[in-house]
Amino acid sequence: MRQVVLDTETTGLEPSQGHRIIEIGCVELSNRRLTGNTYHQYLQPDRDIDPGAVEVHGITNESLADKPRFRDVVDDFLTFVDGAELIIHNAPFDVAFLNSELAMLGDRHGPVDDHCTVLDTLALARQLHPGQRNSLDALCKRYAIDNSHRDLHGALLDAEILADVYLAMTGGQVTLSLDGNADSARSGGAAIRPLAAGRPPLPVIRADAEELAAHASRLDAIAAASGSCLWRLLESPGLEEEKQS
Repeated sequence: MRQVVLDTETTGLEPSQGHRIIEIGCVELSNRRLTGNTYHQYLQPDRDIDPGAVEVHGITNESLADKPRFRDVVDDFLTFVDGAELIIHNAPFDVAFLNSELAMLGDRHGPVDDHCTVLDTLALARQLHPGQRNSLDALCKRYAIDNSHRDLHGALLDAEILADVYLAMTGGQVTLSLDGNADSARSGGAAIRPLAAGRPPLPVIRADAEELAAHASRLDAIAAASGSCLWRLLESPGLEEEKQS
């Protein structure tokens, strides 16, 4: 599974008011692992950047004077994201800007949806943490992601941070906390309570014959669909020992 975590910086908030993309940052994930492949580009917007936007990302018109325009890099950008699932925080914002840029070039490229699927991590975070703050900074704090090196927003830096947040948010607990302190875990769940010393052992309920048969049938179906079954590979050494005994 190939995913591309994407972020943009813009001249303002509304593409309908003529605002443009001035930075694109992407990092690639393959099977939920960072590959090290990135796409990063500053862009000349051919318009002034709103002062409020400069306060957020620190990018000025002067710094973009010698940068290419979106039309100059569109093919490279689309090649990088083609066929991937785009992971974006507040995806409607970035997708609207990307579609606006693509539309300015005519019908040759089509909208983002013609090239990728899109996952909005803000919508996902709202499902997981209803009623809580779900900005990227808030999620970094909730999942113990270090973003202390970020003084200003930047597309590539934010994409790298979002990749860490996405992996933590969709992977359950990613650190082992042995001290019962919820702040030391990234799961965002309740604190771990140690078992009382005098508590009796937990009962072990073993699968009966019918359940074992259902389990074996399920593994057969997985093997038939995918060509192999990891569970069977993990069981094999034990089965061989049992045959030899």
